[in-house]
Amino acid sequence: MTWIHRLSPDIGQTADTLGGKAHGLIVLRRLGLPVPPGFVVTTEAARVFARDGRLPDGLRAELADAVAELEAATGRRFGGPDKPLCVSVRSGGAVSMPGMMSTVLNLGLTASAVAGLARETGDDRFADECRRRFLSTFDAAGPVPEDAMAQLELAVAAVFSSWDTPRSQTYREVNGIPHDLGTAVTVQAMVFGNRDGHSGSGVAFSRHPNTGEPVPYGEVLFGGQGDDVVSGRSLTRPLADLADREPVVWAGLLDGLSRVESHLGDAAYVEFTYESGELWVLQLRRGRFVGRAAVRLAVDLADAGTIGRADALLRVTTQDIRQSHHVRIAGGDVLARGLGAVPGMAVGRVATTADAAVRLAAAGSVILVRPETSPVDMHGLAAAAGVVTARGGPASHAAVVARAMGKPAVVGVVDLLVEGLSVRVGERTIVEGDVAAIDGASGVVVLGEPTVVAGEDDPWVQRLLAWADDVSGRSAMGDEAARLSAAHAILRS
Repeated sequence: MTWIHRLSPDIGQTADTLGGKAHGLIVLRRLGLPVPPGFVVTTEAARVFARDGRLPDGLRAELADAVAELEAATGRRFGGPDKPLCVSVRSGGAVSMPGMMSTVLNLGLTASAVAGLARETGDDRFADECRRRFLSTFDAAGPVPEDAMAQLELAVAAVFSSWDTPRSQTYREVNGIPHDLGTAVTVQAMVFGNRDGHSGSGVAFSRHPNTGEPVPYGEVLFGGQGDDVVSGRSLTRPLADLADREPVVWAGLLDGLSRVESHLGDAAYVEFTYESGELWVLQLRRGRFVGRAAVRLAVDLADAGTIGRADALLRVTTQDIRQSHHVRIAGGDVLARGLGAVPGMAVGRVATTADAAVRLAAAGSVILVRPETSPVDMHGLAAAAGVVTARGGPASHAAVVARAMGKPAVVGVVDLLVEGLSVRVGERTIVEGDVAAIDGASGVVVLGEPTVVAGEDDPWVQRLLAWADDVSGRSAMGDEAARLSAAHAILRS
């Protein structure tokens, strides 16, 4: 049995074996985009680990061979004192489970490697920060050995184990993902978004995820690593700010987004890092738009000839049609304003912890209010009707998970403080159990029951429904078209 495959563009394995992350990286390499070299430990190895409670026979030898190849490709030495090689170790199930499983960054930074990195870069602060980040992400893997290969083996085992954590199980249950798939582990040479003044990390959608508008959208963190972006802990900048600061990186990113969208025939989401002005793409997945954004995307792709009208009708669900017509908050006692991350409106009692959200949801709708969310909040996000966070942007954990579940989200409410059972915004304080409403399009948070108005008619929705009415009952698309025509009737009533 072969447990490891290189991230080679000519590999023939599927996402079921390689995991969605590695499969996406291989697609990026086929499209000629810059991807750090690396390899993937298959989901088959994860299933053996789950059965036996240990790494499969032969995996350690394959890891050693794969690392040797990575050293040759990079000209670096894993854990060595001169030109040390550091790697990232990331999970990747066949179906995306954003943030649910373990990730270890900067692995291989032994004490001697830290000294070597400091000598190479002439920057002790940078080397020490990388070591600190490594130790913080390695926590779940146990005591940190001073042998790089031992670190790697422990990290692979930690990623495999994270498949069965409560948060991962909850995410799979909410999203209908089978529990027996297991996760792959992708290992790549590190690129450092915190290297210098011409380094950074970010996330980008090829189109606006809330509206479907064909403009790049996302966020960037200058001088930071990717986990700072998705965690919501750091203050990011709009993606477009990259154009003036790093025009070469910006041009490469736009070219990459265009190539990926043309290849997928769908909106794309990528995670990227640039180090000393050089762009690297670290992850690819489909945009997973919902509501009005999903409708506009389908219509625009059909208009461009990328997909046919039949495909456009198949891509849109009745729920997308309903969400595209959602009501909007028109007035009320405005408590706060933030960034509308996922469109939709929700009203419910405020919960300040994930456990409280589960408890309060037994009696009715709940709005989860947090400084930021993390994977340990998954059960609360599943129970809540909507979410508000003080920190984070459109690609923060709260936004990504809420978008996947089609739940309204408002993030980046900068003057919001969660203090025990209370929430303070400026001079105002509310307590757990108070009723609040959120509008995930405008980013407004209202205390009590709001004044609402019906959403405006959307021209892309009307066009799609006209296509459905046109083909209903007279083609192989009859069932799907009838489904959307029924949604049309609901909106007309």
